[in-house]
This record gives sequence, C-alpha cells and structure tokens, in this order.
Amino acid sequence: MSGLTRTALLQRTAAGGAAIVAGGATPLLFAPAARAAVPDADLASLRLLVATELLTADFVASALAANRLGKRAAALLRQVRADDAAHYAGLARLTQSAGQTPATADDIDFAYPAGSFASQASILALAWRLETLAAGAYLGALAQLQTPELRLAFAQIAANEAQHVGALATHLGKPAIGHAFAPALAVADVSAHLDRYES
Repeated sequence: MSGLTRTALLQRTAAGGAAIVAGGATPLLFAPAARAAVPDADLASLRLLVATELLTADFVASALAANRLGKRAAALLRQVRADDAAHYAGLARLTQSAGQTPATADDIDFAYPAGSFASQASILALAWRLETLAAGAYLGALAQLQTPELRLAFAQIAANEAQHVGALATHLGKPAIGHAFAPALAVADVSAHLDRYES
C-alpha cells in the first residue's frame, strides 16, 4: 500500500477511457460532450464512491480471511464481495470516462476497530454498518448529481447496496426492511465516516 490518504486521493486527476454500468447491465458510454461537461461535484462523488467500494472490498477480504464465519454468513459475504467488485469496475470505467484515474486497492491503507474480526457477530455488525454507509453514500450522490449519464449506474448500485443491508440485517436479527425513505448521506458525512477507517 502506498499510504496515500483518501483526502489526497479525492483530489487526484488524470486521463480517461470508456464507461460501463456495473453488474452486467447494458453498457452506458459517455459521449465526448458529456465527458467534457462532468462538473467537479460529480467527479468528487465518483471519487468518494470509489473509495467506499475499496473500503468494503478490503473489509470483506479481511473478514473472509479471519475464518470466523459460518457457512451461510461466508456465502453472503462472498456475494457482497462479488457485487462490490462489479460496482468498483463500473465506477472505475465511469471515472476514466470523466477524465480521471480511479483509486485502486494500493492507494489507501484501511484500518478497523479492535475486535472487528473476533467473531461472526462482530464481523457482520461492521459489515452491516459499512453497507449502510455505502447505500447512504449512493443516495446522497444521486440527490445532488448533475450528470445524467451517471444516474442509472448510481441508482442500480444503491439498490444492490440496500439488498446487502437487508440480508446482513437478517443475520443480525435486525428488521430486513428499513425506513420507507432510506437516509441519504452528504459528501462531507461520507468522507467523515471513511476517515474512521484510514490507518
């Protein structure tokens, strides 16, 4: 890991490519005019969501490596891992289309509270919190999004993150269905949450 802070990462810029919606959906390609018009706020959202996906991927990898999960819980986290990998791939392509270089797993060092991987209960509790954070991050990004080409991808991923939250809630004895109007998190709130998991 390079140890680059997430804050510095969110400010980094570089060169681009083609975009695709995550999860095997129909490809969604940026037109050159749309690529040139992506505003800074939307680029900041993309960078923040990429960092969120990297956090959840890192956490799930550590959780599975801890060997504390039963068969059903491990299967659920493997599904979360596959979904989050697809989310990251889609966001990375969208980021490249917008003329940026997406962060990778080598760019951020994550750390977790003591005892996070001590038991199945502690792992699933933190997984639920991180997936809830991710769902709120996508909804918050959608609320202020200005680039139409990003909306479908963000909405699709938000729906999948909500499925993760519900599935994890069931394992924890929480209600599988949450609020009728799921909370949306502002960029500053998501960034503050992510700061807690940086080493």
